[in-house]
Amino acid sequence: MRAGEYWFDSHDGRRLFSRVYAAPVANAPVVLCLHGLMRNSRDFEELAPHLAARCRVIAPDVRGRGFSARDPDVNNYQIPVYLTDTMALLAALGAARVSIIGTSMGGLMGMLLAVMQPGLVERLVLNDIGPEVSPEGLERIRGYAGKSTPVSSWPEAVAHVRSVYAETWPGLSDARWEKIARLSYRENAQGLPEADADPRIAEGLLQPAAAPDLWPLWGALNMPVLAIRGAHSDILSTGTLARMQQAKPDLRVLSVPNRGHAPLLDEPECIAAIDEFLT
Repeated sequence: MRAGEYWFDSHDGRRLFSRVYAAPVANAPVVLCLHGLMRNSRDFEELAPHLAARCRVIAPDVRGRGFSARDPDVNNYQIPVYLTDTMALLAALGAARVSIIGTSMGGLMGMLLAVMQPGLVERLVLNDIGPEVSPEGLERIRGYAGKSTPVSSWPEAVAHVRSVYAETWPGLSDARWEKIARLSYRENAQGLPEADADPRIAEGLLQPAAAPDLWPLWGALNMPVLAIRGAHSDILSTGTLARMQQAKPDLRVLSVPNRGHAPLLDEPECIAAIDEFLT
């Protein structure tokens, strides 16, 4: 199923974009897919059509990524602004209750929305993220986020993506790496691949709020939560996951083998777990 394009204006005049997959019936449940820090909505192009067989799926490009406008004020690249944009999007689309699938930064957004808007979030899927971000993983991301080397061809783009994520996603085929590169880059006016996110977004990683402590909010989550963890993740540690389970005994957990931060969500075990959780 192909996604429809939905454009809207933010409170401060940014033109923002979202992919919306129509539901099979009018009263179908709604799923909101939120991507990671330097990513975009195309990361869900495998999962979203699958979910759209029974759900309405909304997958926004957070401001500064994908087709959404780059922000002239780098101070707006922070989660509170993203949440304001997200609430405006959901209100415009008439989505009063949603389940959220959030990868990394998208999961942080999901946790905050679930606490700030308790009537909004029905279920929450956290893809390799929790109330605490491991410092070593944050340092690794600081090492490459927003620092993409310019490339002059798609093979160079593929090679760069593989160099960054080879340990995260071992064993992928050449075709899959090509596809991931095309999720990460978009051709510019000169026909050259260009990283599909404003590099200035990474400046926020230098701020203390880059790794927020959400433990005070974790116990307030009163909806079902599924935590997906890459077995080799350096962002969501085993210790953090154990503490999450201790504080929330009904937490559902999936560990994905041969994955670091973060699982791609096209893995069969991820699709099966998400299907079961959302049903």
